[in-house]
Amino acid sequence: MKTHTEVKSDIAIAQEAKLKPITEIAEKIGLELDDIELYGKYKAKLSFEALNRLKTKKSGKIILVTAINPTPAGEGKSTVTVGLGDALNRIGKKAMIAMREPSLGPTMGIKGGATGGGYAQVLPMEDINLHFTGDLHAITTANNALAAMIDNHLQQGNELQIDQRRIVWKRALDLNDRALRKVVIGLGGPLQGVPREDGFDITVASEIMAVLCLSHDLKDLKERLSKMVVAYNIHKKPVTVRDLGVQGALALLLKDAVKPNLVQTIEHTPALVHGGPFANIAHGCNSVIATNAASQLADYVVTEAGFGADLGAEKFLNIKAQSAGIQPEAVVIVATIRALKMHGGVLKEDLGKENVEALKDGFSNLKKHIETIQSFGLPFVVAINRFITDTVDEVNTLFGLCQQEGIPAAITEVWEKGGEGGIELAKKLLDAIENTENNFKPLYSPRDPIEFKILNVVQKVYGGVGVEFSRKAKRQLLEIEGNGWGNLPVCMAKTQYSLSDDPTKLGRPTDFVVSVRELKPSVGAGFIVVLTGDVMTMPGLPKRPAALNMDVDESGNAVGLF
Repeated sequence: MKTHTEVKSDIAIAQEAKLKPITEIAEKIGLELDDIELYGKYKAKLSFEALNRLKTKKSGKIILVTAINPTPAGEGKSTVTVGLGDALNRIGKKAMIAMREPSLGPTMGIKGGATGGGYAQVLPMEDINLHFTGDLHAITTANNALAAMIDNHLQQGNELQIDQRRIVWKRALDLNDRALRKVVIGLGGPLQGVPREDGFDITVASEIMAVLCLSHDLKDLKERLSKMVVAYNIHKKPVTVRDLGVQGALALLLKDAVKPNLVQTIEHTPALVHGGPFANIAHGCNSVIATNAASQLADYVVTEAGFGADLGAEKFLNIKAQSAGIQPEAVVIVATIRALKMHGGVLKEDLGKENVEALKDGFSNLKKHIETIQSFGLPFVVAINRFITDTVDEVNTLFGLCQQEGIPAAITEVWEKGGEGGIELAKKLLDAIENTENNFKPLYSPRDPIEFKILNVVQKVYGGVGVEFSRKAKRQLLEIEGNGWGNLPVCMAKTQYSLSDDPTKLGRPTDFVVSVRELKPSVGAGFIVVLTGDVMTMPGLPKRPAALNMDVDESGNAVGLF
């Protein structure tokens, strides 16, 4: 293993890598020059013509990468996703990666980017972690164009009789800015608009992000946009984008953003990076269009879903897979020794110290995530993502615990070694796919009542005993059923740090009740957002944001970007 003095930063490794022209990467997967739209030398979007042609091809095997509940710094799920894709190619399989785009919120905040790390990264890392091809900016613009249309409708006579107290569409910004959670707009007199309360969500929590990521094509995108509920009228009936007549304008703003972005890893594995909903406040998966396109271009697709199996994986399997008709082949569960020690009671500042007993205590968190994946009937492998601070005794202890429980596991060192460090994991994964029965089935039926769907997730995925609905949530349940939305799946908004809705309850808490404070119909996306605990749809910055370390040199090279 590398010593601390030998470790290079992610950005240093990325800047030393030699990229191939994206035209070569496209050719490698059977795409021609007319199939891609170039964004410089190393980025491209797939054209609509190519996407339509790919729909006729046979789909490859889709592998989902998830994790245990993370520490605040993240546990390398994206790194393992990239390294596994590289490893599959190293052992002769035709593999691609399908990942989410990073949000500037965590990039400038605390968690960092979402391009992997070390020698398992997608490139160009600086571009992807900053403005990339402008997809998130297009979503922000579409979101705020709709907000402007709503307020203009109020100003111009309010033909739809919108109740300004019941406007549910918020403005959006792709940054963490707690000061914008609640605002008052329209002040200054009659010419400045109609005064009302408003607020901002982070762009990745916008329903337009979810709509883009769950749409099958441009036509489906426009139809989903038209169904979005933006307000209720004075008779308490929903007002939609179709009522305002602006779905065409929104689709026009998103016509390029809906096309997947083609990039490459350090080892030149093709990767589609597209869409970026958070998993704690949205559904946490990259776009259906990108996942399907990758599966039609490669025999194996490695994709990821945000945070732990209690969040991203649950939503991938209950929401995305059903909406897209995806049949996943297997799941990789990423576990780190430092996260398990934290779940065993170790403070964040002490995670670098050896503590075998705490590791054993925290193992229960990993076991619960395994049980969750098993409840969906899927084969799985645990990837023990090794960090330089992990001791030999800790690694051997965790691997031994997995062996005692009959859990298939592989030590993974892709941060340090790239694809070579993921070969053992790739082989274990292929063995699981070939020799373990796949009985994939969602945990609930669309016909089940909303309350049952929520309770089902709380009990089967989180390990809780019940659900407590606020008075507001109870009223919203009746409204959802009355409006005919009861057959939609539920998208749980919950803390990522705990299986419960309380971030302080680490490990494997039991006998807890999840508090549901609010329900938000995302009819265009096709699910009901369930807000639990204190989770926010507009995060705030930490005391010392990552932005304080960032700079650019005289040649335009990024400095301090992870």
